[in-house]
Amino acid sequence: MHVMIFGCGYSGTAIAKAFAGQDGRVSGTTRSADKMEGLRAGGIDAFLFDGETMDEDLGRALESVTHLVQSIAPGKADPLLRLLGEDSARLLPRLEWIGYLSTVGVYGDHRGAWVSEETPCVPVSGRSKERLEAEQGWLAMGRERGVPAAVLRLSGIYGPGRNAFCNLDKGTARRLIKKDQVFNRIRVEDIGAATRFLSERGLGGIYNVTDDRPGPPQDVIVEAARLMGVEPPPEQAFETAELTPMARTFYGENKRVSNAKLKKAGFEFSFPTYPMSLAQLWQDGRWRG
Repeated sequence: MHVMIFGCGYSGTAIAKAFAGQDGRVSGTTRSADKMEGLRAGGIDAFLFDGETMDEDLGRALESVTHLVQSIAPGKADPLLRLLGEDSARLLPRLEWIGYLSTVGVYGDHRGAWVSEETPCVPVSGRSKERLEAEQGWLAMGRERGVPAAVLRLSGIYGPGRNAFCNLDKGTARRLIKKDQVFNRIRVEDIGAATRFLSERGLGGIYNVTDDRPGPPQDVIVEAARLMGVEPPPEQAFETAELTPMARTFYGENKRVSNAKLKKAGFEFSFPTYPMSLAQLWQDGRWRG
């Protein structure tokens, strides 16, 4: 088995860790030469990929890839789909499974209602529309190649080094209040585990990879502050808060995302709710990363 992860960042590295220790090879790409050493130190064969061109080393590595994971954001189009074009059978002759990391943002706004993989997508932001197009492209490639292609729709990602504790510690945490607003979250290790689970079973199709407990974002800050023994930041009305355009688009979407399909397939989340996940991060001291 040879797993290749395009875009070996926060989630990609967690996926690499989930596959580590198996018989086979785990490779990953990065845009930055500086980050290659860190990937190699983690047992990942590192390759440079700028999203525009594929060098000879990377091209040779693709010849033995059996499991392809794509986590690079699409931009105007998915960079890897564009490069593979009609040549995927030649460039990836041993391909057995495809995994594409997407976002629950493709569902758009459902005013707090529950959504599942069957819910029609009405993406609001340009980024989410691009993701939906990329999803369709990877599912189409799976059909053309006769291999399972799994789309993992991820909710708000957090884990060691990226969480409410870090924000409280840095003084950047905010307790924004928007009436009836809820979000789902997903612990990064569960992304890795879900990717391996789907690949080992040869499962394709669309799966929500998200926790059991959608809730108001300010509640997460309060819980983290309680565990730290510090005062949470003061409440701040969403309407009067200064936010980046990207942050504001997140609050423009309100939904509760179901993970029932992934559970029905047999997957068990290690971190199904944020209170138990935050408690574990705090207790083992890994919250700093």
